[in-house]
Amino acid sequence: MDLDQNQQSSESVTHVIASSGTFQIELVEHAGSNDNKTLIKVSESLAKEYGPAARLTSNTIQTYFNRKGTLPFIARDRGEIVGYMIGVPLEMLSREPWARLDANFNKGNTIYTYAFVVEKDSKGTGCAKILKRVFLNQTKKLESILYVTGHVRQGIASRFKGDISIIDEIDNWQGTGKTFEYYRRELDPENLKDQWSSKN
Repeated sequence: MDLDQNQQSSESVTHVIASSGTFQIELVEHAGSNDNKTLIKVSESLAKEYGPAARLTSNTIQTYFNRKGTLPFIARDRGEIVGYMIGVPLEMLSREPWARLDANFNKGNTIYTYAFVVEKDSKGTGCAKILKRVFLNQTKKLESILYVTGHVRQGIASRFKGDISIIDEIDNWQGTGKTFEYYRRELDPENLKDQWSSKN
């Protein structure tokens, strides 16, 4: 695709990674402007929980779906976009003080979960679980990535499976009036032990 970095073509380019029944998870190579309206609509439910800054715009779609190095996925049900999950290298968030304070900042080994949302009507259908599983499996395939981090409401990270650590708790996260946890997930604890042993 021979577009200027600031231009957005009309058609999306995606690759189907997984499907189950009427659901399909796609890795987004390029989000086209034809999908902007739907992605923004889906982001409304995220804005209710995380505040207005979580609502997508044409600019944030360009930044987080179409920027080299990001890991954006969309979930479709019967061909319609019903959710998305976006991972970004921690270093892309260098303007955020909490990102710079992360012990792994500038090590190139962490993907931050920028957004994870499934429309209300698709919750409880297994769509969110499939989307998250695909996201984690695809992240594990990235050679240098050892961790996934993110912010979730207090108490949510303790429900996650795997090797999860709570790094920090933030009161009134993004002006929501709620306490959020900054968590870190080790993608492959055995691999981390091997790497640590080889360095000592």
